[in-house]
Amino acid sequence: MTGACFLGVDGGGTKTRFALIDEEAGLLAEARLGTTYHPHAGLDGVRDVLALGVERVLALAGAQRSDIAHAFFGLPAHGEDSRITPLLDAIPAAILGHDRYACDNDMVCGWAGSLGCTDGINIVAGTGSIGYGQRRGRSARAGGWGEAFSDEGSAYWIAMQGLNAFSRMSDGRLAKGPLHVILKDALRLGHDLDICAHVYGTQSYARGELAQLSPLVARAAQAGDPAALGIYRQAAHELALIASSLRAALAFEPHETVPLSYSGGAFSAGDLLLQPFAAALGAASPAFELRQPLHPPHYGAALYARKRARDRQRGSATGIAG
Repeated sequence: MTGACFLGVDGGGTKTRFALIDEEAGLLAEARLGTTYHPHAGLDGVRDVLALGVERVLALAGAQRSDIAHAFFGLPAHGEDSRITPLLDAIPAAILGHDRYACDNDMVCGWAGSLGCTDGINIVAGTGSIGYGQRRGRSARAGGWGEAFSDEGSAYWIAMQGLNAFSRMSDGRLAKGPLHVILKDALRLGHDLDICAHVYGTQSYARGELAQLSPLVARAAQAGDPAALGIYRQAAHELALIASSLRAALAFEPHETVPLSYSGGAFSAGDLLLQPFAAALGAASPAFELRQPLHPPHYGAALYARKRARDRQRGSATGIAG
């Protein structure tokens, strides 16, 4: 490899993906490792994953740390704890051996990839959920307050709503549908109450593992389960509320087109989520223009690293601090 390269890192509650691109945005290498969600992995765990991922993509591309002109690290829960954020910000310096990088929340990666770093809004529904957008130099976020009392519409939220429906079906508080059988078979439950061990027991699933139960809810919805279908309709409504709040925060004009895209594993349910999401957006405002994502978030992170480097160069050339 010759010439400068740009590193993008898209952290997440389940996985962290790395991308290395060249000046023309050609993909040089990519890698995938585990979570960098510091409330569960700890700072040492975040550091280990980032160090290994950077080492791996550089080796695949035949590049050195000094070749990285700029890097962008999108990390889950970044900016949500004033004590921890400076510690997260400091981690890449030791890994890269230089300060040509920036850190922010992983929501930025979704926006940068889906919309190619152009003005508009991106809704993330992965392990958690959050929305982020930019317009004319202004940025805003909404949602993403964590799984304990927020993250509506996320894969984790969908899974938890599915488990709630399962418990009500088991009790007879809700008519049994395909969801009950699908969850019982997939988790190999000898007794319905054994599901509690997966959530509360000594061998309980982690947050990311629980989020991965959401495809079972999708399967039940595809089988016509009324409760599962309702969960996806409610998820779409919640995600549209995030979009509407961002439209206001970014001061889009009443009839101005609002480019809006999406990212995250919950959208792998396809039309189960996208159709009610599009309907909810249309009901909120005809100005929303739902667009398919251009690129995955880790590639978007690398694009954003390249954009930041170019913006800094332009600022230096005109005497404006970057």
